[in-house]
Formats: sequence, C-alpha cells, structure tokens
Amino acid sequence: MFNQIRLRAWSEGLRSQPSLPLRVELWNGQRLDFSPDPPRVTVHVPHARALRYLLSPSLYNLGRAYVEGAIDVSGRASDMIAVVNALAGNTRAPLPALGLGRLLGALARSHTRKRDAAAIRYHYDVSNAFYAAWLDPGMVYSCAYFENGAETLAEAQVRKIDHILTKIGVRPGHRLLDIGCGWGALAIRAAQRYGARCVGITLSDNQARLAREQVERAGLGGLVEIRLQDYRDVGGQFDRITSVGMFEHVGVRQLPAYFRRMATLLAPDGVAMNHGLTTTDVDSHGAPHGGGEFISRYVFPYGELAHLGTVIKAMQEGGLEVRDVENLRRHYARTCAMWSDNFEAHAERIKQLTDARRFRIWQVYLAGCTHAFTHDWISLYQVVCGKAGRDPAAIPWSRRYMYAQA
Repeated sequence: MFNQIRLRAWSEGLRSQPSLPLRVELWNGQRLDFSPDPPRVTVHVPHARALRYLLSPSLYNLGRAYVEGAIDVSGRASDMIAVVNALAGNTRAPLPALGLGRLLGALARSHTRKRDAAAIRYHYDVSNAFYAAWLDPGMVYSCAYFENGAETLAEAQVRKIDHILTKIGVRPGHRLLDIGCGWGALAIRAAQRYGARCVGITLSDNQARLAREQVERAGLGGLVEIRLQDYRDVGGQFDRITSVGMFEHVGVRQLPAYFRRMATLLAPDGVAMNHGLTTTDVDSHGAPHGGGEFISRYVFPYGELAHLGTVIKAMQEGGLEVRDVENLRRHYARTCAMWSDNFEAHAERIKQLTDARRFRIWQVYLAGCTHAFTHDWISLYQVVCGKAGRDPAAIPWSRRYMYAQA
C-alpha cells in the first residue's frame, strides 16, 4: 500500500514535468504513460519489490536494476539513457549509491599491479570477437578523429592515429613506446607508415595475443614488439611515447608517479602524448546522477577520472612540460554514438558472444557515454609534452605541422 501511494505521488509529479516518451508496465497489468505520443521506452516492473528502483531513479539505481534483471527495459539504448537521465533529474532523489561510490573511490586509490591487472582483464578480456562485433576493423577502442564529420568510423580511427603520430613528430628509426597498446593498431601504423621501431604494452592477454597476430600478419615482426607488461616495469629510453585511453586506470593520486615514469622513459629530446578521458568536475568527482557509480561498479573497476587541471598539474609534478592541449569531446561523442549504433545493429550476434548481464552493461555503457560526452559531463584531451626544462628551440614555431599529412 505504501509503495502504491509513493507510486501515485511519483507519477503525478512526473506528469507535472515536460512529457517523456515513457511507458511503465506494472506486474498487475497497470500501465502508466507519460506522453501523448507513442512511447519510445517501456519499463516493465515485474513485481512490487522492484518499484524501489523506479521511485529512486538515479542512473546507478535504474542501470543496476536493468543489468541485474530486476526490471526490463525496451527501446533504443540512446532513448533509454535520455529517459533515465530525465527521470533522475526531475525526481532529484537522493542517491543511495553514494556510500558505494566512496568505497569504490577508496579502493581505486590503492592501485597495485595485481589489482590493476585484474581490472584490465575484467574489462578487456571479454573476448576479441565481442569487441570486433562493434569496433572498426582495426579494433581501435579509443576516441576517433573527424576532420569534417563525414568520415566512417574506420576512416576516423586511422585519422586519429595519424593525427597523434604527426603531432609528436614520429620519424623513421624513432623508438616508440605505446602504453596500453590495445590490439596494436597504433604501433602497427607507426611502424608501417612512419618507420618507427615500436614496443606496445598491455595487461590484457586477449589483446596481446591478437596484437601479436596482427603484427605478424603485417610482416612487421622486426619493427613491433607486443609485451604483456605493466608500465611500471618497462625499462630503457624512447624517442616517442604514446598513452591512448590508458591513464584512466592509473588512479588520480598515482598520476604524478605515472608521469614521472613516463619522463624517465623519455629520451632527453623526446616527445610524449597522453590521450585520455577527463571529468569536467573541478574536484575530479564522477558523472552526475550516479553515472560514475555505475561505471565503477560494472564497467571500469578502480578506474578514476581526473579534471584536466589535475592532469596538467600532475604532469608538471612528474617532470613533464605541457606543450599542446586539444579537446576532442565532440569527437568522442560521435565515436561513442557510432559504437552504440554498431552494438544495437549487431545485438543478436553480440548476445551469442557473451551473457545477458554483460550485454546489458555494455549496451547501457556505450549509450551512456554518448550522452555524457554530448552534455559535457566528461571530456577527452590530447596533451603533448616533453621533459621539463629543455631548450624549446626544437619545437616548431606554429602548430601547422600537426595538420600536414605525411
């Protein structure tokens, strides 16, 4: 009875807001519509106990309920995220997940080799076939680069790699370290087109195995080495260093040490680039409405996003001078939208490659990231840097060189 009273108050409050293309179907056959137009999203509540998720509709609560099968939701993933975000914003319910968020944040600050390796395996070792079903043919799992917005995903990913390698001035014979090399696309391109000698490191068994196969298939075994290795264990010096979509796993408190390690590995006149996600919250908190808690729990265990200001400060503390910063938020919104569309288009195949729970996690995650980038909750920056205190004479006077195609 109490839940019915709360449900009536919740539904009346929602109807006083702008209409939502939402239908709620209850276990007793009752149907609630919140728009005169046909619903684009339908939430089925199978029993009274599941009402608690709907009545406290944070992104974490409803995301968790959907992933764990406590409720069912039908509709396009992008519509689902838009409706849930509107529910969370309109209801302004307190977030019961904040305790979890603090716990996960505390755990994230303790980054050991064992814990970081386990987190990477959880996210990346689903299966190579799973990722191949919705990524581009080059298996690039990071923000693409669109020069005019009309590129295909595959074209934009190649442009991104070339944009990075041109920005840092890769030349034949340069020794390049790619920290978090994924399935090897950047290292292969750097060797194939730019003549670099590359070392790519990853903590994912699946990534390392496929990357090595790709290297051999391209006939680049003499130029590219793929290692299953933690960045803290790399030795030697490199003319160029890239870190693309990896430092989010490092931990905010560990960033100065991470960049200090990068500076140690960088040759005196070397150039490095960090291409990574940032939060737009100045205190380095997560996404609003419980979105950060959902990602910490289900997508990136122990992952943390820092504000750009924190990143630049940590670079300076690590002995690196920031030379160039570029915001690619718009590019990542488009990239995630393409990934989400691919995921939806190949849903039946993807369901055969993983279990229902993980399918729902990635379905929500990709659409949620599209929404987060579009609405400036999170961003993506490429930061070019070199060792602090060096003579800047070798640095070009203008940025024009970054856009000259080799």
